[in-house]
Amino acid sequence: MANVNAGHHDHHPDQEELRTFAFWIYLMTDVILFATLFATYIVLQGSTDGGPGPKDLFQMNGIYASTFILLTSSFTSGLAILAMNKGNRLALMNWLAVTIFLGASFLFLEINEFMHLVSEGATISTSAFLTAFYTLVGTHGLHVTLGIGWMIIVIMQIAKRGITPVTKRKVNIISLFWHFLDIVWIFVFTIVYVMGVN
Repeated sequence: MANVNAGHHDHHPDQEELRTFAFWIYLMTDVILFATLFATYIVLQGSTDGGPGPKDLFQMNGIYASTFILLTSSFTSGLAILAMNKGNRLALMNWLAVTIFLGASFLFLEINEFMHLVSEGATISTSAFLTAFYTLVGTHGLHVTLGIGWMIIVIMQIAKRGITPVTKRKVNIISLFWHFLDIVWIFVFTIVYVMGVN
């Protein structure tokens, strides 16, 4: 009977695996969302309505800095995973905190860029190009903001409960989400900024 029950139990998927699978489903919807936004931007990037275009607006020095900061944050989130696998809770929390700091620095630069563009008269309603630009880059920035909030919650749970199977799963998922945002940014950097000014 015990064997029957054990076999019955083995056929039930682990709850942690189910939650990880649900996250992958969510990530696929994000891939579709960003693919749609990229396609829209590519179609509309020439529709400036006589207003400024990418070459007139983008200041690449700030973009290079924000790109370096975000890619570095992906590295520090990887160091957090290594610390977690070694069972070092303090190092795990510290690397996550560094990742949050870098993410916040990226957002600071992005907000500064938006404020500069608005001060130049390039608002979201100026042209179809700028509508697509603000929507694409702003959606990525919103995801970074959500990632930072999510990471803060994970740190609080690690501080309270330590490194458990549940917190491990959460750290792995937030790290995966953060790497995903970095990949999206590489496409933003290449398609929107580099190709825009060349």
